[in-house]
Parts: sequence; structure tokens; C-alpha cells
Amino acid sequence: MPEREPPAWIWLKDRLSRLRMPVAPVPVADEAGSAVVRTAVVTDSAAALPADWVSAFSADGRLAVVPMPVMVGEEIFGEGEDDITQTLAVALAAGASVKTSRPSPGQFEQAYLAAQRRGFESVISIHISSALSGTVDAARLAAERVDIPVQVVDSLTVGMAQGMGVQSAVVASAAGQPVDEVRVFAQQRMERTKVYFYVPSLEQLRRGGRIGAAASLLGTVLSIKPILAVDGGRIVPLEKVRSAVRAVARLEEIVAADVASRPPGQARLALHHFGNPAEAESLAARLAAKCRDCPPAQISSLPAVLAAHAGLGVLAVIVGESSTPGS
Repeated sequence: MPEREPPAWIWLKDRLSRLRMPVAPVPVADEAGSAVVRTAVVTDSAAALPADWVSAFSADGRLAVVPMPVMVGEEIFGEGEDDITQTLAVALAAGASVKTSRPSPGQFEQAYLAAQRRGFESVISIHISSALSGTVDAARLAAERVDIPVQVVDSLTVGMAQGMGVQSAVVASAAGQPVDEVRVFAQQRMERTKVYFYVPSLEQLRRGGRIGAAASLLGTVLSIKPILAVDGGRIVPLEKVRSAVRAVARLEEIVAADVASRPPGQARLALHHFGNPAEAESLAARLAAKCRDCPPAQISSLPAVLAAHAGLGVLAVIVGESSTPGS
């Protein structure tokens, strides 16, 4: 089933396309004669950005996504470089060894140097929560090796919650905001973004050390189906539900309540799944009926680097807000 992109994001891409920079940018002066700071944005594939969105804004160097490696058995795949969805799904179903790792500092160094060669004056580098991955540390090591100023941001989140922060940074940069304001705006948007999710089994999260053994045992022995969230950069249990059907229904209720608590027309939704697209579509349809002031959710398969830990059947809903500065 194809990924779906809401009309609001189509509008955003159209707006940014008119601000696209030339291949070799030169400083542009504003009305006061001061040079406009040009800031490139770097992230990792855990941001779960839509592929066509990445293609649209990476061509001129304003955005770079560094792939995160996924190891299935003895093979290493690069997220975004290799088509590993089916291989990963089969491995998860069979209980085979699946591991993930951080990108190397050298990969980030190359991304920063590429931005410098394209004429950018600074870089904002936004990454998966440091409590879930060592990616931020690799980015910081790389930042120390290059001459171009790099501000590394720990998103304290994951998936499209991180991705919405990246999009906000791209928008703010395109609007000509100074690098510090680009960073602050992206951080504010990520702080306002929530991740709620349900997994049929906690085993993969336990194997990867993303949730404690006690919580995993609770789910296995007592058939508890917890709804989880990301809080302070870590995965935490939010509620305990007795059945899968009730867990998905409760997830829907939590998301709808979150959307209702935000300023009218400001909420944005993204929905991730892995191996269960029909279930994701059904959930998105029910949320659309309940959240009429919110654009349709963008639906996408969870990136392999996250699916490796969440497992098959995951449903994750991200609630964020508009990426337009001043809104």
C-alpha cells in the first residue's frame, strides 16, 4: 500500500520549492544589507521522513539524511540505501538476530563538509534520542573535525516526532532565520510533539535494551498490552490494557484527546506501522473522523532501524504542530 501524504505537506513542499537555493549559493543581502545566514540541516534515517520529501529538499544540499545501519544475521544494510523491509520482516517473524548501530562519525563529517562545499555557512544536525542510540555522540565527534559551525541537537525523540523537528528546521532556514533561531524553533516543535505507540509483543524492545525485562515479562505472562510513549527521550509504559483490540482503541482515544488539547488547526499527525498497513489505514480513518480540524495523517512504514526494535505489528502515532514559524 503506498505511503500517503496530507495536503498540508504538499503545500509546504510547494512553498519551499520556490525558495530553493542554486547549486553554488552566494550570500544574499537583506534590506538592511546584512548577509542572510544559510543553514543546512542534517539528520539520520530514524527521523522517518517521507522519501519524496527528502528527495525534494536534498537536491540542493539544504537537507542530508545519514543512513543508520541495520544488521540482519551477518549482513549489514544501510537504511535508505538498501531495500531491507522484506528481509527485516522475515527475520523478525522467524526470531532471527536483528541489531542496529549508530552511523560512523565519518559519515556525519562527510555530510557537514558537503554542506560547506555547497556554500552553507552553518549546520543544524538533529538526531534520534541519545537515550536510544549513540548517534548524537557520533555527530558531535564529527562536528569537532570540521571548520563549518555545527550545532548538534539531541531530539529526545524518534520517528516523525524527530522528523517534524527536521522539517521545522528546513522551513525556518528557508525563511532566512539565523542559525540559533532555526535550532530553537526546531527544538520547540519537537518538545511539543508526542509519540504514542502499541506493539503486540515487547520481546524486540527487551532484546534491544529499549525496555526493561520486568516490563517485557509482564506483557508476556499476564497478556498485558501496554501503550507506550517516548518521554524524556526514553520509551516508557503509558497505560496497561488487557487486549490488543482495546489497546488500539485506547491509543486512538489518547491521540484524539491530545489533538483536542492543542490550538485549533495546529495539530499534525503522522502514523507508522510495520507489516500491518491495513490496520494503520483503518486507525488513520478513525482519527480523521475524530480530529476534523487536523489534516489527514501521513502514513508510512516504520524505518527499519526502528522496526528492528519495535517488531512486527507496531502502530505508532505522532502528534505534533505546524512547522511554519510564527504559527
